[in-house]
Amino acid sequence: MEIVKTVCQLRQAIKAWRAEGLTIAFVPTMGNLHAGHLKLVEEAQTKADRVIVSIFVNPTQFAPGEDFETYPRTEQDDYQKLRLINTDLLFQPTVAEMYAAHAKTVVSISGLSEFHCGASRPGHFNGVATVVCKLFNMVQPDLALFGLKDFQQLAIIRTMVRDLNIPIEIIGIETIREASGLAMSSRNGYLSAVEKSKAPLLYQSLCRAKEAILANEMPYLKIEQQALTFLAQAGFQPDYFSICSADDLTTAKAQDTELVLLAAAKLGKTRLIDNLIFSRH
Repeated sequence: MEIVKTVCQLRQAIKAWRAEGLTIAFVPTMGNLHAGHLKLVEEAQTKADRVIVSIFVNPTQFAPGEDFETYPRTEQDDYQKLRLINTDLLFQPTVAEMYAAHAKTVVSISGLSEFHCGASRPGHFNGVATVVCKLFNMVQPDLALFGLKDFQQLAIIRTMVRDLNIPIEIIGIETIREASGLAMSSRNGYLSAVEKSKAPLLYQSLCRAKEAILANEMPYLKIEQQALTFLAQAGFQPDYFSICSADDLTTAKAQDTELVLLAAAKLGKTRLIDNLIFSRH
């Protein structure tokens, strides 16, 4: 596995691959890699000749008081995991390499960034969209893979690619879960043993809501309220629980058939997100 730190080195490697007519897949990450990340890399290897992974803890997507300074950084462990699955190239830029001094350009996806996670994390998705747009310009892959766990993030990236005519295919990959049902996340490491035992209840709340929707048991608003109550009684601090149209993440209507349930809640100091996508006919 080749490791590069600068855009110049990155582009030299890409230029050589392009000269051979090779296709390139890209998996952007913030490191502290787990089985979910590795699944993205393995899927990428089936879809392109070469795979580039980036590790960059992006400061612009963390609001003041969030965990940028303490976000887990596990370089050597990440290198080993990527080598074991034969990753072709790791791009690991510094903040100075990613952002010019006094940079003034921000990518903002209006209409998708302000609600759900965006409501409680103002500016977060501007940071995500900007860094992903920059990485796409640096790597210029044929396709890029993202986990479906961050469903709102994926919707924002898809919209950005469409609106800015970025010639990259965006592929969403199913969430990898622990045996308990808990969605794998770099932030799960913050959970205490007691919290880790409670955390799967977030996914259980989504499954219960899906069952209630498919059974036409009650109005959507009541299902959302029951889920929020269930999480609060279980010891979470719920942020939101929303039944949405999978197309545009707006509040689902009775006639919508493609749905996504989005939920976020704090457990202790750890903010967890999850979702469930399904069809209702």
